[in-house]
Amino acid sequence: MSTVTERLEALGLTLPKAAAPVANYVPFVRSGNLVVISGQICFGADGRIADAHKGKLGAEVSAEDGVAAARLCALNVLAQLQAAVGDLDRGVVQCVRLGGFINAVPTFAGLAGIMNGASDLMVEILGDRGRHARSTVGVAELPLDAAVEVEAMFEVK
Repeated sequence: MSTVTERLEALGLTLPKAAAPVANYVPFVRSGNLVVISGQICFGADGRIADAHKGKLGAEVSAEDGVAAARLCALNVLAQLQAAVGDLDRGVVQCVRLGGFINAVPTFAGLAGIMNGASDLMVEILGDRGRHARSTVGVAELPLDAAVEVEAMFEVK
């Protein structure tokens, strides 16, 4: 079984630095064997949101860019998780839940497909430990005009 680092390398990815909160909240809370990760938006490796990941699905943002934004959100979730537990291989038992918020026009019907970007990446990186329950909702606006935001809950050791 490959490690999280090996899986990231095989995909050509690295975990970004865990982003600082943009308002009055903490990036994660650990309670017993659960870690709840605050919503993470689609910051890239440079700590910015690419223009392609700003705006609404069904308007300025294409479905392909929305999936890419969701994948970035998942990477940022994993960066926060690593900050919470240190070692993703030894510290993570299971991704319990992902919650996805998609900045979309009211008529955009492809929310689930966009959120698959985050869900698929979680399984690609964590294997069976990445399988999770999920909710996905369309919203009128997200912080910094991000196209996607993802929150999470993990069981940890």
